Amino acid sequence: MKWVVRIVLGVVGLVVVVFGLQIVASETGEVVVLHARDADGGVAQTRLWVVDHGGRQYLRCGADGSGWFARLTASPEIELERGGELAEYRAVPEPELSAQINELMQQKYGWRDSLIGVLVGGRDGSVPVRLEAR
Repeated sequence: MKWVVRIVLGVVGLVVVVFGLQIVASETGEVVVLHARDADGGVAQTRLWVVDHGGRQYLRCGADGSGWFARLTASPEIELERGGELAEYRAVPEPELSAQINELMQQKYGWRDSLIGVLVGGRDGSVPVRLEAR
């Protein structure tokens, strides 16, 4: 019976460590706040990573999609809080830039991007989102 308790505690401990690392990884480095309208007209806030490329800002959505990506696809007029400043943008998905934006995210966020990539099953099929100032 003792070995069953040890196995259960080990598994629980491992889960706690993995979730803890995910939180540390996703909340360190530069994190911006996306403000996007939901289906009810309310504003949902999402904390994300951002990179700059060709004078533009880019966010990235995983291949499996996400709530924030669905919101900005339905209503691309968004606001982004970066460096304490709030600005208005139009979100434009650019899947053809996936390799470049993935590389920039890896360069900027390093081990954090690698860890999150492992946890989400890789970066294949991710969708960069270009932000056009309004």
